[in-house]
Amino acid sequence: MIRDMEPIQGRREKSMFAPEEEEDFISTMPDNVLTNILDRLPLQNAARTSILARKWRFKWTLLISQLVFDEDFFSYLRFTKAENPKRVIGRILLQLRGTITKCVLEVYDDELVVNKDKDVIHWISFLSRKEIKDLTLEHCNETPYKLPTHLFSCLELRHLKLRDCRFNPPPTFHGFPNPLSLEVYGPDSELGGVITLCPLLEILKLDNVYKSCKVKLDEIARLENLKILSLSLRNLDTTMNFSTSSTIIELLGSLPKLQELELNFLGCKLIEGVANKGLSIAFPCLMALKLSCIDLLKGMKLSCAFELIRSCPNLQTLEITASNSRADSPTQVVQVDDYNTTGLLQLRSVTFECLKGSENELRLIKYLLACSPFLQKIVIRPHSSSTIKPYEKLKFASKLLKLHRASPVAEIDF
Repeated sequence: MIRDMEPIQGRREKSMFAPEEEEDFISTMPDNVLTNILDRLPLQNAARTSILARKWRFKWTLLISQLVFDEDFFSYLRFTKAENPKRVIGRILLQLRGTITKCVLEVYDDELVVNKDKDVIHWISFLSRKEIKDLTLEHCNETPYKLPTHLFSCLELRHLKLRDCRFNPPPTFHGFPNPLSLEVYGPDSELGGVITLCPLLEILKLDNVYKSCKVKLDEIARLENLKILSLSLRNLDTTMNFSTSSTIIELLGSLPKLQELELNFLGCKLIEGVANKGLSIAFPCLMALKLSCIDLLKGMKLSCAFELIRSCPNLQTLEITASNSRADSPTQVVQVDDYNTTGLLQLRSVTFECLKGSENELRLIKYLLACSPFLQKIVIRPHSSSTIKPYEKLKFASKLLKLHRASPVAEIDF
């Protein structure tokens, strides 16, 4: 690959009998079209276009706008037995002359691949001068990677995705002016402060299920432009571990433009006796709701699910993944008579995963079928646990078939 990336040295003698080079169709395409083509090729293939014709020698260095240094890229280098990967990346960057709008970089703690303390700092510094707008930085190691200060000078950033990285903003950092999306997977004590400096965020995804994070609810509540939100409730501030469904709903009430919401309930505890107070807050813009790792055998969690669904009158897509609690765990029965008289829902698609056939789950499905006149399909996938006997699955299926459906076309895929 490196040979292909090198500028071609010397000239071939032109034969007096050789016909003049005809202008090929691809070479006459506008530069923005060629950029579109090159950006869709793996980097090593984009570099090979330099041998197509004389006019193509340096096109990839001028027109390519996206760089992807991921596992596939490093696997290709290992397969072709190329020189040291960090040297390859360095030489690629040195040849680039155009603007780099997007970069994906996976960082390893193997100095034969990447020395994060030197190489990454140099590469981020390079990207900060190239008007980078979309950056993905994944640290493939258990110890979080401390982000270099050069990252905070990338003021053109609009999309930032980090995995197991830790913010370390300098005192002079006052936020990214135009960020639209921020995805953070892993722990970070400074994350809350960074979020407050990005008031224009439209997409926020925080997934720190097994690690600590200190993002406060009021920091998220300030993001009035937020349209997509994904949260692990366990890893907000410590008070959230003993919160109520009303706390969650009040948070969502401060996000008027929210269209898609995903909540992970793993490790989240709810206070008894507060969730069923029936708040009147509604989220008219919310179209898609996903609840993950929610224990529907627990009365408070089930009530929270009811409250969230009832608060979304225009909800069209609902996905619920139950937790991995044992199917024979005791069920906390919830009375849901009040929900039977609520208004109709706009649901089109419903998916349940890891159900155990409990009465609580049946109540929720009954409510959704009875209140969704536009429902087209409801998919129900039972829990794979061996504790659920085949006859229990059959019994649960027979109960499902007897439930009233408000939609004449609703299908149950079980």
